[in-house]
Amino acid sequence: MSAAFAPPSGGEAAMYPNLTPTLVVLLVATLATSVFIALRRPVLRRLAFRQVSRRRREAALVVLGSLLGTAIVVGSLIVGDTLNFSVKQDAYRHLGPIDEMVTSATLTNGAAAAQRLQALRTNPAIDGVLTVHGDLAAVTNRTAGGAVAEPRTGVWDLDFARAAAFTGGVAGGSGLTGPAPSAGGVVINQELATAVRAAVATRLTFYLYGRPFAATVTRVVPADGLAGLPIDGVTRAAFFPPGTLTAAARAATQAIPVVGSAPQPRTITLISNAGDVEGGSAASPAVKRLIRTALGPLAAGTAVESIKARVLADAKTAGDSLGSMFLMIGSFAIIAGILLLVIIFVMLAEERKSELGMLRAIGMKRSRLVRTFIIEGTIYALFASLLGILVGIGVGRAVVIVASKIYSGYTAGGNGLHLVFHVTPVSLINGFAIGFLIAVATVVLTSVRISRINIIAAIRDLPTDGARRMKRRWVVASATLAAVFGALSVGAISTQESLGTYLYPSLALLFLAPVLMQFWPKRGVYTGVALATLAWCLSANSLRTHVLDNVGPGSFVVLGVVLTFAAMVLVSENQQVVAAPLRPLANRTTQAGLSTRLGLAYPLGRRFRTGSILIMYGMVVFTLVFITVLAALIDGTVNRTVASASGGFALRVDYNPAVPFPNPTRAFTTGSLAGQVQAVAPLLLDRGVATGISRSVTGPVDVVTVGATQALVDAGAFPLTESRAGVRGDRGVWDAMLIDPNVVIVDRFLGQLNGGGPPRTLFHVGSTITIANPATGRHETKTIIGILDSAFGFYGMGGGLYSPVIMSEPALRDLYGPSVGISSALIRPTPGANVSLLASRMQGRFLTHGLVATDIRQAVEDNFAANRGFFQLMQGFIALGLLVGIAGLGVMMVRAVRERRRSIGVLRALGFQAQTVQRAFLTESLFVTLEGVVIGAALSIATTYMLFKNYEMFKTAGGGFSVPWLTIGVLLVVATLASVVATIWPARQASKIEPAVAVRIAD
Repeated sequence: MSAAFAPPSGGEAAMYPNLTPTLVVLLVATLATSVFIALRRPVLRRLAFRQVSRRRREAALVVLGSLLGTAIVVGSLIVGDTLNFSVKQDAYRHLGPIDEMVTSATLTNGAAAAQRLQALRTNPAIDGVLTVHGDLAAVTNRTAGGAVAEPRTGVWDLDFARAAAFTGGVAGGSGLTGPAPSAGGVVINQELATAVRAAVATRLTFYLYGRPFAATVTRVVPADGLAGLPIDGVTRAAFFPPGTLTAAARAATQAIPVVGSAPQPRTITLISNAGDVEGGSAASPAVKRLIRTALGPLAAGTAVESIKARVLADAKTAGDSLGSMFLMIGSFAIIAGILLLVIIFVMLAEERKSELGMLRAIGMKRSRLVRTFIIEGTIYALFASLLGILVGIGVGRAVVIVASKIYSGYTAGGNGLHLVFHVTPVSLINGFAIGFLIAVATVVLTSVRISRINIIAAIRDLPTDGARRMKRRWVVASATLAAVFGALSVGAISTQESLGTYLYPSLALLFLAPVLMQFWPKRGVYTGVALATLAWCLSANSLRTHVLDNVGPGSFVVLGVVLTFAAMVLVSENQQVVAAPLRPLANRTTQAGLSTRLGLAYPLGRRFRTGSILIMYGMVVFTLVFITVLAALIDGTVNRTVASASGGFALRVDYNPAVPFPNPTRAFTTGSLAGQVQAVAPLLLDRGVATGISRSVTGPVDVVTVGATQALVDAGAFPLTESRAGVRGDRGVWDAMLIDPNVVIVDRFLGQLNGGGPPRTLFHVGSTITIANPATGRHETKTIIGILDSAFGFYGMGGGLYSPVIMSEPALRDLYGPSVGISSALIRPTPGANVSLLASRMQGRFLTHGLVATDIRQAVEDNFAANRGFFQLMQGFIALGLLVGIAGLGVMMVRAVRERRRSIGVLRALGFQAQTVQRAFLTESLFVTLEGVVIGAALSIATTYMLFKNYEMFKTAGGGFSVPWLTIGVLLVVATLASVVATIWPARQASKIEPAVAVRIAD
């Protein structure tokens, strides 16, 4: 296997590569259609190019409206690429040629397994087999500034010559080439060297199985390939000559009374598959079967892990999840960009109304008019999409810079994830194609609408707002669609499917409106439909309480779009009512009254344009306020989360199972710790695999299985969100778990930690799951008796962010055998003790045991800080949509000035002051902006409140519903002021129009 330690720059790490062929086909087909029309119809081509060349400002506005949508799509895909690429660094750097790890708990079993696996060397599917010994140890370095310690370091002994040959087919590709250290020497990787401030010739002390072992650093190598080989998630590593660990374990057994079985290093056989890094991992299922066949009877006591395949799968899941999340958030801004395009083209068509009317009068068909717009739109879309790629790369870069600061400081075990900015050609192609297709589709659909003009009215520049009676065939079609979506609504509501529950009833009401308008006035019908839609979307999760159990990102997008669209229709059809409070001011004969009356005239008269702006603002503000309120609600649960996560304990200590304590409770409550610790709850644990969690979780899930003792329940039971009926209180559930080996208590997020997306219910009390011992393959089916309110106090045990599955101590020993041991404990300090100081003292005192103490409150607060950072990151991302809205308002004002030149000239000729005209435009901008931000904020707060009342995550979060009014107020004020500022320039231009020139200019 190729052991190049950096992921390639090709498209294999991109998001949604499966969509690329479809998008490329659509892109080519659209371009080919436009080119065909342009070549076949030279008159239409000349008309389109004439509009682009003559109206350069208009062309720039259209390009601006299109490129922002492309930029958001590209930025979202780049975020996914970057996270995917960065997580894959573990596979490329820390694993290199290693695809499978075959681990034995004993030296005897390991030697026998290694001998059997040697036969695989000749198999064409495998190009490398290497057996090593490894374990965890503490290491110290005495520097001029004092002692530096690292309690958890991977220590390995191996044959350096064979390690150098374990290249995966590339010379020097193992990552651990070079001479073996002499007796008393050690090779360390750069990660360990940085942690303990070591260099060549530094004398380090390793605590192998509790006893000091001094060694001099002979080489420092990059943490690549074998030199970055992880053990229990730790990639800081030291490498000794063969036999070092075995001898140290034997010496420790002779010098120190053995607790349980004698300590032994782990025997691990590393397998390299044929092929490159990712191609080789694809063969892991087949190679895993070969390994188990070769092991024969030894397979029952040997763990076979396809470690690289798992890392690559986790990378794809994490990258796709984060990229999809940003794409979901950005979809509101993309929709805003689409509406901006619609507004621009409608206004351009209004300006060209006389010209379009003349073209239709001399015989041009509507279809040819639409084709002219298609050619023109294709030109705009090409430029916009190309520029959008550049802007999108910048957006993605900015998001990654902020996200890297969040990721680098928050991961289990202290190994922060370093994000490496990465762009794949596939994502750029996908982003370009999506942006181009959205722009062209918007132009085509808008051109179809604007081509339906009244020729006489267009030529004479007369109003064409008169309502036309809808043709019967459209009424029938609308009624049919209403019936179809009504039937779909029944099914979605009965099954409580989230997307359909919100979308189908709304569409049924929408298509029912044309039918109702045959009997009632248009305004009344639209008002009723909008009110009904708002009422349903806001109350659906109260009427169907499980509709949010399996909610996906698309459901929130649909909910936001439907709510804001319905509110826009309601407000647009009732603008007279909304503007009623301003009537006293508008009716005054002063200049202020005149400017107010003029400012309200166009929002009240041009409802389509006003409604489009309202949707743009409403959707973006809806999302911004929703994220703000949600962040405030989650922040308000810190204290309760700490209580739930700790179960009354303040510290969790994890130590090397190879150096156990004879009596953990005695060790942590005597000596220098006497009087500082009130209670100790030792925990048995081991790695496990859970299956059968839910239909939506198809594959196995890594978990940490925890054996609870009576001390855990007596010292402080962890709160539960759901418990078995008939059992009294949380304490009763824990007591029942201790005496029944067939039941377990699980993390509420089991199966979701690596899946991304909003939390959802996958199982309930009474459900069953299967827990397997990966070393032996033995598995047992357990019944869930309780669900932890917060399992955060257990995260990080076992070397990763694994969900805990808690069972009784005898049940765990029965599943794992005598090899399972106590390697963690929960600590309750005495009242008034300094938790941070106690953690530091414990780590210092028990350094030889590799003890790491975790302050549970600090860990929870760090997690909340990371979440807060992501909320702020998402707020910044959706603010791009607000930029689109502000740009849309500014564009509308710019076009309005040009469109109303004659009207403004007449008003100025009649004596209106320039300042009055300027105030009128500013009033119009302020009125529309306030409508949009108020609609978005009100809907968002109402939606969040309904979620708070009915969503299970909020039900169990504790505390009341609170709104960060100051933060929201500042946000809305900034949005409003920015919108007004965007209108100042066109307002001043309008005030400078000379009456004599304006009334005489034809174009």
